[in-house]
Amino acid sequence: MPGDKEHVYNRITMLRAERGVSRRDLATALGVHYQTVGYLERGEYSPSLHLALRIADYFEVPVEVVFSLKPFPRIGGTP
Repeated sequence: MPGDKEHVYNRITMLRAERGVSRRDLATALGVHYQTVGYLERGEYSPSLHLALRIADYFEVPVEVVFSLKPFPRIGGTP
């Protein structure tokens, strides 16, 4: 999605893995279909502001920890 000015980057996959939460469990907690979580994780769908805030609230982090307009820096490696 380089060059796509509408792309929203996210850390949903990482946050789920850290907390041992399945896509289905997250989807149930958010009231969305589990495939929606997959679309979000792959960057195929940008969440509404309401959904983005609910995801951040679920993980108990600021929305900026979950979503960004720029790619997140790599963790534990060289770029």
